[in-house]
Amino acid sequence: MSPHALQNKYSIATMGADGIGPEVVDASVQVMKKLVELDGSFELAFENFDWSSDTYKKTGKYIPDGGLDALKKHDAILFGAVGAPDVPDHISLWGLRLAICQPFQQYANVRPTKIFRGTSSPLRKAEHGDLDWVIIRENSEGEYAGQGGRSHRGQPWETATEVAIFSRHGVERIMRFAFESAQKRPRKLLTVVTKSNAQRNGMVLWDEVAAEVAKEFPDVKWDKMLVDAMTCRMVLDPKSLDTIVATNLHADILSDLAAALAGSIGIAPTSNLDPTRQNPSMFEPIHGSAFDITGKGVANPVATFWTAAEMLTWLGEEEAAKKMMEAVEAVTERGITTRDLGGSAGTKEVTDAVCQELEKVYSTVPAKKA
Repeated sequence: MSPHALQNKYSIATMGADGIGPEVVDASVQVMKKLVELDGSFELAFENFDWSSDTYKKTGKYIPDGGLDALKKHDAILFGAVGAPDVPDHISLWGLRLAICQPFQQYANVRPTKIFRGTSSPLRKAEHGDLDWVIIRENSEGEYAGQGGRSHRGQPWETATEVAIFSRHGVERIMRFAFESAQKRPRKLLTVVTKSNAQRNGMVLWDEVAAEVAKEFPDVKWDKMLVDAMTCRMVLDPKSLDTIVATNLHADILSDLAAALAGSIGIAPTSNLDPTRQNPSMFEPIHGSAFDITGKGVANPVATFWTAAEMLTWLGEEEAAKKMMEAVEAVTERGITTRDLGGSAGTKEVTDAVCQELEKVYSTVPAKKA
């Protein structure tokens, strides 16, 4: 942990980037400032990094020279979204988000999912409390390792290869993180997602390492599920699941399905963690840049609020994070939601309501001294 954290003062790099990213990050900063004001036991200092697709179009780079060194001085990064209609997605993703995740060894991508009070799931029998998952995604290699290439461009025999990389080191560290995460949750359940019936090299190694690491956690009950069968289980038997670990590609897809099953992709958070804490971790909503609603004031900030709460938990401010989420769910329960959750409120209305709810939450607890 950086020296900032030892003093209960944290330095946060904010990066709205593209589309609705700046809108939801600004909303979260507003809520966190209110939280700090009411809590009084810790401080947050924010520095904004204006790196985006506009930056790329002007300079040819998403990250300026020395940018990562500047970013590394912070305790955590709050990220919005990257992606623009006039920049190919593989350029924006590799130019900004993955250009931070990979050098900073943020190998554990953690995506919690639940049905918020006052919201509804498209699953007809699922209610608040019925769907409570944590999906852990390997975030450094697998199908998104960046290995491969293209040759003979423009010819009928043009060839493209995408090489999935599975190293024992990479698989072992994400499996250990997943078992540790499951061990900390009340049910102590872990499902390992695989596709080793068809991918007989990398995914067989994935299965073997899972079985080896499992021996270190006798109190964790675990099972293995093929990814295609997993989609069915998530829909038909959500209560049977708790903690889930999957490869970079599989977890990317499954976590979007999970968000939809919880009611909206607009409430789903992500943590990109370096569990060694040698580098700052990065926290982001998973909804993307959503250029179709950019600037209209209707973006759902809840995913970024939850993301900010996950960031605070990672920094050690668990109680403040819980109060923040208590306020967010109280607001959704009252029906103050954006259109994706069936409401009619705008970004500002939801944000202001959460700030007002925080005042109620803190009015019931004794004030703390800094």
